[in-house]
Amino acid sequence: MKKLLVLLTSIVAMNFVAAQENVGNKKSRREERRQRIDAIIRQEEEGVIKFRKHTVFGFKLANDGYGAFLEVASNEGEMILDSSIRWNNQPWNSYPFKKRTLLFQLDISERKHVKEQKLRNDFSPTAPVIYGKINYFYPVKLGVQQQILLGNKSNKNGVCVTGNFGGGISMAFLRPYLVEVDKGGGNYVFVGYESPDQNYFINGPIIGGPNLGIGWEKLKLIPGLYVKPAVRFDYGKYNELVSALEVGVNAEYYFKNIPQMINIKQNRFFFNGYVSIVFGRRK
Repeated sequence: MKKLLVLLTSIVAMNFVAAQENVGNKKSRREERRQRIDAIIRQEEEGVIKFRKHTVFGFKLANDGYGAFLEVASNEGEMILDSSIRWNNQPWNSYPFKKRTLLFQLDISERKHVKEQKLRNDFSPTAPVIYGKINYFYPVKLGVQQQILLGNKSNKNGVCVTGNFGGGISMAFLRPYLVEVDKGGGNYVFVGYESPDQNYFINGPIIGGPNLGIGWEKLKLIPGLYVKPAVRFDYGKYNELVSALEVGVNAEYYFKNIPQMINIKQNRFFFNGYVSIVFGRRK
C-alpha cells in the first residue's frame, strides 16, 4: 500500500513539474514573439529593408521600344546584428542583410527603328503599314546583375536607392514583316523583303500591314551579349512589398547584323535608355 501511495505521489509530482515547465515555455515563446513583433514594427518605422529573397516584375519604356522583365533574388550569407533585442539567446533579426545582392533577370522587349512610320490605307480597313520595315525585333535577355545598396530608407516613407550593374545573354528573335499585296485578279497574299516576289514588297500595290499572328513560322534567331547599368528607387512603405522606379541604359551586341529597315545601315550594336516601374514581394 505504501509503495502504491509513493508511486501515485511521484506521478502527480512529475505531472505538476511538467505542467509548470509547459507554462514557462509558453510564456517564454509569447515573450519572444512579442519582442519579434516589436522589432519588426521598429524596422518598419526606421525604413530598414531586410529580406531573404524577392520576386519582382517590371514594365519598361525605352527610347526605342518597350518591354517587361521578371527578377528573382536571394539575400543569403552576410549578416548585420542588432544586439539590442534577443531571441533564443541570439539577436532575433540577425538574418541576412547584405549591401550586395545578386539579381537574376529574364527580360523580353520589342525594339523599333527610329525611321519607322505607320501609314494607313484610307480605302481599306486593313492594318497600317510601316513601309520598308524588314523584321520585328524582339530581344530576349537572360542575365545576372549585382545590386549595391547606395542608401537605405531613413523612415518607412523614405526611399531606398540601389545601383544595379550586370549583363548576360541576349537572343534577337526576328519575325519577318509581311505586307498584304494585290497580285491582280483578286489574288491577295502576304509577302516580305526576303520573299521570292520581293518586288511586290517594295513597289506594291500594298493593301495593308500584318496582324499579330503573321510571320511567326519564319522566326529567326541571332545570339548576342548585353550589359545593363541602372539605379533603382524603392519608395514602398512596407518591407514586404516592392514598389520602385528604375532608370538605366542598355547596350547589346549581336554576332550578326540585325536587318530592320531597307536602305538603312544594318547594325550589330544597339544602345538605349529606359525607365521601368517595378513591383513585387519580399520574404
